Amino acid sequence: MRAIALANARQECDVLIVGRGGGSLEDLWSFNDERVARAIFASQIPIVSAVGHETDVTIADFVADLRAPTPSAAAEIVSRNQQELLRQLQSGQQRLEMAMDYFLASRQRRFTQLFHRLQQQHPQLRLARQQTALERLRQRMRIAVESQLKRAEQRQKRTVQRLNHYNPQPRIHRAQSRIQQLEYRLAEIMRGRLSERRERFGNAVTHLEAVSPLATLARGYSVTSVSDGTVLKQTKQVKTGDLLTTRLKDGWVESEVKQIAPVKKTRARKPSPTKPAE
Repeated sequence: MRAIALANARQECDVLIVGRGGGSLEDLWSFNDERVARAIFASQIPIVSAVGHETDVTIADFVADLRAPTPSAAAEIVSRNQQELLRQLQSGQQRLEMAMDYFLASRQRRFTQLFHRLQQQHPQLRLARQQTALERLRQRMRIAVESQLKRAEQRQKRTVQRLNHYNPQPRIHRAQSRIQQLEYRLAEIMRGRLSERRERFGNAVTHLEAVSPLATLARGYSVTSVSDGTVLKQTKQVKTGDLLTTRLKDGWVESEVKQIAPVKKTRARKPSPTKPAE
């Protein structure tokens, strides 16, 4: 009774085993004591009753949270298999790797969709918007990766705390080394893929700038339009006194038509007939 009360006061155990090996009825009679039964019933810590052999039954068996046939069976019940804990840790690592691969693949598909949409639209405003979206995506990926790693570290710490009772230090060290290697590989993959995305994005910007109408203006050409905005292509579209607007590389120029002089078409001269030789 005192041991049960002390264990509840100190709160250092996850479970208590109350029992003893086999013996005569007189040897086991203390487990039929009412005070012992009440102490077991009042315990805040779960208690496993393991008194005598499997055929021995005491009052303690009825008030305990769980009855084990023997003390050794009780020890097996409350002690988890270290191999199973290690398999759970490895399984968690595999799930983390699969989740990260899926996350990166989905973000890559999303980036490809945005890239194709960008190619089909005007470069000026779209480029700025897509660059902002790319930055937000990079931040979200970084936050997601950090969150996944943080949760993995927390799970690892909780597992290590549970395993410390059984002292599986070599396995824990190997598991920690494996996680560090995975973190390093993940960081390398992230840096490589982000670098690849930046390069592809830069190539797209260069291509779009090359096909932009503004690039044509930068080479010395201009575009002239009449008052209603129609591009001027022929002299018959204007008359003397009309106002014209000319788009240059760095601005606009307004001008007034003073004179219209169509280009005269030259006709090819027909060759004169040659006099036959006598």
